[in-house]
Amino acid sequence: MISYPSRHCTVELQALPSRIGQVRRIVSAQLRYWHLDALIDRASLGVTELLSNVHRHAQPDKTCTVEIELLLDRLTVSVRDHDPRMPVVDDAEPLATCGRGLAMVAAMSESWGVRPDGESGKVVWFTLPTSSAPVAAPSRRARRTVVEKPARRFAEVGHTTDGLRPEHAPARSAVAG
Repeated sequence: MISYPSRHCTVELQALPSRIGQVRRIVSAQLRYWHLDALIDRASLGVTELLSNVHRHAQPDKTCTVEIELLLDRLTVSVRDHDPRMPVVDDAEPLATCGRGLAMVAAMSESWGVRPDGESGKVVWFTLPTSSAPVAAPSRRARRTVVEKPARRFAEVGHTTDGLRPEHAPARSAVAG
C-alpha cells in the first residue's frame, strides 16, 4: 500500500527478491504520479541496490522500510533496516560479481549517505535533483542560494540538515509480506 500525502511515500516490506521488483514498480508509479518520469531509471536502480544489500547483509531480519520524499528540488530515497552495521564501500576486483552497488549509487546520485537509526538499525539514502536546470542557478522567486554538493563515494555517518528542508514525521503504511 502506498501512503498518501502526495509528496511522501513509505513502503514496509521484507527485502526478498520478489518484493524488490514490487517496490521498483511502486517507486516508478509514484514518480510518474509526481511527473518525475526522468528520475525513474536512476531511482529504481538505486532502490534496487539498497534493497539488495538488505537482502544480502541485514541481520537479524530482512524487514525494512523504503521511503521516497520530494522536498523542494530534491528527491530523497531511503531504506531503513534493523541491522546496525554500517555498509563499507570497497574497490571491487575487476572480475568480481558483486561489491559495486554502493559505488554505483554514489555515481548515479547527487549525494548519498548512511546514518544510525536508534540502537538497532540504520538508514541508507541517496538524493536526485528533480530539475534539469542547474540547481545552483538563482530563481527569480527564491531568495536563497543553493550550493551543490558532489556525491560522496564513502558513507556519510551522521545526519546533517542544511536548514532548507523541514524535518518531517513520516507517514506509515505496510506491504504485507
